Amino acid sequence: MSTGATTTTIATTPLAAGRPASTTAGLLVALLAAASFGFSGPFVKPLLESGWSPVAAVTVRALIGGVVLAPVALFALRGRLGPIWRARWRVLGMAVVGVAGTQVFYFAAVVRIPVGTAILVEYLAPLLLVGVAWATSRRVPQAVVLVGSVIAFAGLLLVVAPSGGVALDPVGLALAGAAMVCCAAYFVLAARPSGDLPPVALAASGLLVGAGLLGLLGLTGLVPFTTSAADVPLFDAIVPWWVPMLVVGVVATAVAYATSITASSMLGSRLASFVGLLEVAAAALYAWLLLGEALTPLQLGGGLLIVVGIGFVRAERTREAAVVADAVAETPLGDAVAEPPVVDTVATDGRGATLGSWTDAGAAQAALWSKGPRFTARRNQQAASVQQTRSSPRGVLD
Repeated sequence: MSTGATTTTIATTPLAAGRPASTTAGLLVALLAAASFGFSGPFVKPLLESGWSPVAAVTVRALIGGVVLAPVALFALRGRLGPIWRARWRVLGMAVVGVAGTQVFYFAAVVRIPVGTAILVEYLAPLLLVGVAWATSRRVPQAVVLVGSVIAFAGLLLVVAPSGGVALDPVGLALAGAAMVCCAAYFVLAARPSGDLPPVALAASGLLVGAGLLGLLGLTGLVPFTTSAADVPLFDAIVPWWVPMLVVGVVATAVAYATSITASSMLGSRLASFVGLLEVAAAALYAWLLLGEALTPLQLGGGLLIVVGIGFVRAERTREAAVVADAVAETPLGDAVAEPPVVDTVATDGRGATLGSWTDAGAAQAALWSKGPRFTARRNQQAASVQQTRSSPRGVLD
């Protein structure tokens, strides 16, 4: 039965679409995000030990991060709140999944199972994204992705060193699994085309809405919600509670979320999620430097393996970019395009209401480059492969 839905394709330049072209820049931003998120553990730990409940700490942390980012977001929006309203469901998803869900499920899990095991399960999110892409596209991921996944998982296993030989609570494992799903969904939401909503605005609005939702959850009494104004030990000194909370709110929340969402929009959800694994290694390093916790050679080796795994996963994007560049090089001068256009596809129903939109750079590439008379059959096949890879909404599972 026909629904009367139609799609409209509009070609724009990469600059107009606001898509950064440099994977290297995206990796640097993602590394900054992982390093910033890693500050959370060492600074939150003294607060939890002084009587703060996890949900209360996450709520205040998100509130501080949202307030810090709010002026920057308003500047990026030029004072217009319309983009936030148009992206309200994405903002709500970021608040529920990326801010509240991931952390609440993780903290609930560590009550029942060892911390290392909970972290290990949560950070299987990149492998979940690879598996979902495999299942939905029915195409086996490239060998470099599969090899990188195995190497990164081995490195993660060495870093977290989960406890063995003990019976694990199935409820705790289920909660850690829910945190993993939320973590994967966070990267998917962060990587989706932003339209006219800047990443910093998505981060600020998501944090503020998330803080409000967590505050309401605390008021219901369904989860423990306690705070403490007692001084806490930090770096062999006694400091007010707001000192570590301010560090967590500004660095491990405001900076971390803003840079993570930006990196995901630049790299896509898959590569950004693999780089995010370095957060675990960064947390272990900070715990060693700031709290005096042991850092073993196995953990150092695990961090190195994660980096190697990321290199393998990145090789997929490098190979795809090489194919694109090679194809352009063989196009006649009159048909050559330094930067192929990005295609914004908008789906509407029979009454003209927008059903959804996505960006498909691969389709534009294949359509444009196929015009060149010297574009060989082999290059046509390679361009078609790029088009097939990008046929789903950009950033969802790439």
